[in-house]
Amino acid sequence: MAPKHILGISAYYHDSAACLARDGEIIAAAQEERFTRKKHDRNFPLNAVRYCLREGGLSVAELDAVVYYDKPLLTFDRLLETYLAYAPRGFRSFLEAMPVWLHEKLHLPREMDKALGGEYPGRFHFCQHHLSHAASAFYPSPFERAAILTIDGVGEWSTTTLGVGKGSKIELLKEIRFPHSLGLLYSAFTYYLGFKVNSGEYKVMGLAPYGVPRYYDRIRRVIDLREDGSFRMDMRYFNYCQGLTMTSRAFHDLFGGPPRAPESKVTQREMDIAASLQKITDEAMLGLAKHARAVTGEENLCMAGGVALNCVANGLIQRERVFKRIFIQPAAGDAGGALGAALFGAHALLGVPRMVGSGDGMKGAFLGPRYGEEDILAALRETKVRSNKLGQEELFEKLCDWMEQGKVIGVYQGRMEFGPRALGSRSIIGDPRNPRMQTQMNVKIKFRESFRPFAPAVLLEDCPKYFDLDCESPYMLLVAPVSAHRRKPELAGSEGLEGIAKLNVLRSEIPAVTHVDYSARVQTVGPENPFFHRLLQRWKQRTGCSVIVNTSFNVRGEPIVCRPSEAVRCFMNTDMDVLVLENHVLLKEEQAAPADREGYLKEFALD
Repeated sequence: MAPKHILGISAYYHDSAACLARDGEIIAAAQEERFTRKKHDRNFPLNAVRYCLREGGLSVAELDAVVYYDKPLLTFDRLLETYLAYAPRGFRSFLEAMPVWLHEKLHLPREMDKALGGEYPGRFHFCQHHLSHAASAFYPSPFERAAILTIDGVGEWSTTTLGVGKGSKIELLKEIRFPHSLGLLYSAFTYYLGFKVNSGEYKVMGLAPYGVPRYYDRIRRVIDLREDGSFRMDMRYFNYCQGLTMTSRAFHDLFGGPPRAPESKVTQREMDIAASLQKITDEAMLGLAKHARAVTGEENLCMAGGVALNCVANGLIQRERVFKRIFIQPAAGDAGGALGAALFGAHALLGVPRMVGSGDGMKGAFLGPRYGEEDILAALRETKVRSNKLGQEELFEKLCDWMEQGKVIGVYQGRMEFGPRALGSRSIIGDPRNPRMQTQMNVKIKFRESFRPFAPAVLLEDCPKYFDLDCESPYMLLVAPVSAHRRKPELAGSEGLEGIAKLNVLRSEIPAVTHVDYSARVQTVGPENPFFHRLLQRWKQRTGCSVIVNTSFNVRGEPIVCRPSEAVRCFMNTDMDVLVLENHVLLKEEQAAPADREGYLKEFALD
């Protein structure tokens, strides 16, 4: 029987992406932003579609199904009902939203047909938003059956769903409906704390350990958490139903003032609010997980939706042993909806049997394009940089040399990652033992706030030697405490420090990846990630340390680099010391000063 090819698409809302599946196997997946260089690009993912088809050796006409990750008519129904419920308030928001709906979102078959050049011969299918999320988590998981939680801002009417997956079937059993949303609660506080909604939530999570949850009781006034894991929000404090902002005047009065101005100084107050919000989020997600276990009786849990990227809460669920095993979709947000739509098309629409393997079906999330030797040589010629080519063994030795010397290294290897995390293919790395590394990377390379933590990549077999974590975490989605025997004694006088003053305290043997609360967002590395695994093995042989710093290869406001030329440009316009493009090595000391550094920083760093 001929294989079935299904294209999944997410577009027109946030972080557009495409995914190609062949008989339920993920062949390729990528976000549109990586090709257009527009952060969270929401347009039809034409470049991502072209890449997926090229990777699969297909034309549009050979597709068996095209599946969209959302049901726009249900979303439109929610918008109209919400506008009517709050009328005449919200009329301005209504006027801004309607042209996009009337010209684009209500005509998605037409728009997608046009984008695909009119070559697709079949009908377009539409999958409910949270069903796409559920499919993205369950179908690639290593579980024959599992409970499923999807938690995000909103998709159609649902903001949270609880379901169960068995074999090739997924059933959503319960839901929490708009406007009550854990994702929108977190986004409201992200807005209030002066960060950008839909991208600054990571900052709020990273800011929380600097604070004390002094505002916990006030947040409990705006959200009612119940024993069964459900919740309701007091909408007097929010403005996202009827206005152009997230929070209302009542919210501002409750928390003592207007929203923080973006780019202004972050004070202890913002840190304490972030800490309070994270405590509420932890409780809510843990309650949902416990209820999912009670309702389904399943031993395993799959999670997706933007809130499933809250690795602090994920780590709490794992430590509490609510479930035996947890699988979280690494592209848990809207981009992952494209992957879920493709797999839903394969198993639910076309009846392809689901095959469960010993590992997960995400292939390490290395689902994006790989650029070969010719592409790298072309980028080097175009940018007129000096480079050397090394053999593989020599390369690993030199990488260890440079890290020991305190250098910051850009690594560009193999297929690009799918999702928000760099996992060793498009990464910036360094020595975690260096106490200056976190500040150096944040301020001189990433051009971002100095308080933001970096993640450790650790050999899987050595993870328990460094962190209180006894399971795999290949996608950097679990926060765990640094092991007690790796911690440094508290320095005299440091016990009472608050806020950013905590940053400069040496807390462990690996200070560059130890957050101020002795936690770390862990990436475990095994043989399925061959380049990173061999590098870590060599680093351990050299230093006795099984950990390196790993952060994404980009600067603030820029998508992770995709093509070799983008890697070279980022390297040249930051204070990165070394760039490794496969086996080609660039040393900053050998390069002429870049001509467009000021323009580069203006384009990305202050976004």
